[in-house]
Amino acid sequence: MIQEELLLSNLINKGLILPEMAKTLLEETRSLNKKIEEIILERKLVEERVLLSVKSEILNLPIKFFQEKETIPNVILNIIPEDVARHYKMIAFNRTGGLLEVGMVYPEDPQAQRALKFLADRMNFQVKIYLISHSDLSRCLKLYQTFTEEFFRLVDEFQKKYASVSRKQVSPYKIVDLESTAGLMAEEAPIVKLFASILKYGVRARASDIHIEPTRNKIRVRMRIDGNLSTVVTLPIAILSAIISRVKIMTNLKIDETRLPQDGRFTSLIDDKEVDFRVSTFPTALGEKVAIRILDPTVGLKNIQEIGLNDYHLKIIREQLEKPYGMILITGPTGSGKTTTLYAMLQILNEEKINIISLEDPVEYTIEGINQSQVLPEIGYTFARGLRHIVRQDPDVIMVGEIRDHETADLATHAALTGHLVLSTLHTNNAIGVIPRLLDLGVEAFLIPSALNLMIAQRLVRKLCPECKQKVEANPLEEKIIDEALKDLPNSVKEKLTYKKPYYIYKPKGCPSCNKKGYLGRIGIFEMLEMTPQLEEIILSEPSQEKLNNEAKRQGMIKLRQDGILKVLEGVTSLEEVLSTTAKD
Repeated sequence: MIQEELLLSNLINKGLILPEMAKTLLEETRSLNKKIEEIILERKLVEERVLLSVKSEILNLPIKFFQEKETIPNVILNIIPEDVARHYKMIAFNRTGGLLEVGMVYPEDPQAQRALKFLADRMNFQVKIYLISHSDLSRCLKLYQTFTEEFFRLVDEFQKKYASVSRKQVSPYKIVDLESTAGLMAEEAPIVKLFASILKYGVRARASDIHIEPTRNKIRVRMRIDGNLSTVVTLPIAILSAIISRVKIMTNLKIDETRLPQDGRFTSLIDDKEVDFRVSTFPTALGEKVAIRILDPTVGLKNIQEIGLNDYHLKIIREQLEKPYGMILITGPTGSGKTTTLYAMLQILNEEKINIISLEDPVEYTIEGINQSQVLPEIGYTFARGLRHIVRQDPDVIMVGEIRDHETADLATHAALTGHLVLSTLHTNNAIGVIPRLLDLGVEAFLIPSALNLMIAQRLVRKLCPECKQKVEANPLEEKIIDEALKDLPNSVKEKLTYKKPYYIYKPKGCPSCNKKGYLGRIGIFEMLEMTPQLEEIILSEPSQEKLNNEAKRQGMIKLRQDGILKVLEGVTSLEEVLSTTAKD
């Protein structure tokens, strides 16, 4: 903050307060634990605009005055989340190209500066700071409440309206009488508003998935944020059929089909950006459940520098992507970021001189310049069938969403052998698991060395909030875990390490920036195994787990846990997060 003495000195010099009053204010600010400015404004000792003018001279910053009915577009307002805006007393109010204009009550606050820098770096903005008044900030903060208040007001209305309505009247497994159906039709507009509010809430909270699921007495709405699923709100069970119908109408699904799962998709404009929603309905004993995947291009699409690759891994990937043919396979469980990594690689390869074609299920994000095709197994358009046709399209690079059967594996292998660079995913636990998995899928052992270039395994870990993470000295058990991880690192990596005992790591705490969770966003951890003459010999003779492990060690492979612990020492994530996500080798 501005030193109280400096602000008071300027106010005295301008004849705005008396020296005796300044001394009293200094004493009160310490006893009341309030800022000098707050006390001055509370007691109306100096008019707010005059005080702002004095601060502006001291800080050499321009002032932004808001008109009484001035509004801020949601797309700009929500660049700074509401909790962050309230805590650090700042507001985003205008954007011109890559320049974001931000009003701050306390621009001299180092914590506010760090929070703003973090947001600007994350969203690739340049920032111009203005000084704003307390009263203008209060008016601007009310703009956030429009959405939140509307959402919970709608929820409250439905709670009251249907509080006494039982499940029996709307059960999807019962015959609904015409009057009840007509009643629900009359409520279509509120249902439309409620469902739109749920979607907006999910997008603004950076959720990846929304679950709308019936329980015995209510509807539970849960959202997955940074990998964790939690309940956001509960709704009256009486409106289950109306909500499910609204979802089906938006996705062109069969409204009267409640016995079979259905899949669909729609796009909506939220905060001036097109967001795709992938919808899946599923019949349960208590009614239909809906899962909605949010595909927000501003969150999901990342370049190769943003996904968490260290310099060692980044060098390997760039070298492999320069090869004209061969396969690069990424492994990991569902939700581990494999598709995000594939898209990051495609963005490197995406040049006018290169013909890139993808087969996906579904197409999650569209990338300009890439020919993306969605498979439709229900009409016979499978990965295998698509691959047969892709090779007739003169491709240089082929991306196959997933290799899950013998035919797809065989076709992908032959495409790699006939001059194409093939990128795809498999479901295995680690990088060395790719080889036995390909053999299980029926790929001939003698074809694998010539076709396969690189195997990657990955997981996602939550990132510590940069605003509140706490630096602590590792305890003896944590120190032992770190030592074990570091000892087998490649020498080229060890030489660059600067970490020495005692090790210092970071713990989550929780603050307004991260909604009291201690974590904000996720990042990948990786391990990579390259095809070598030694690995070729193992595959052609006896690809046992022990021999594959020995070859990985000889190559100097950084394992998943090791990469995670390097990120722990860098302060990116916590040790607990890495240990819960990776297995001890």
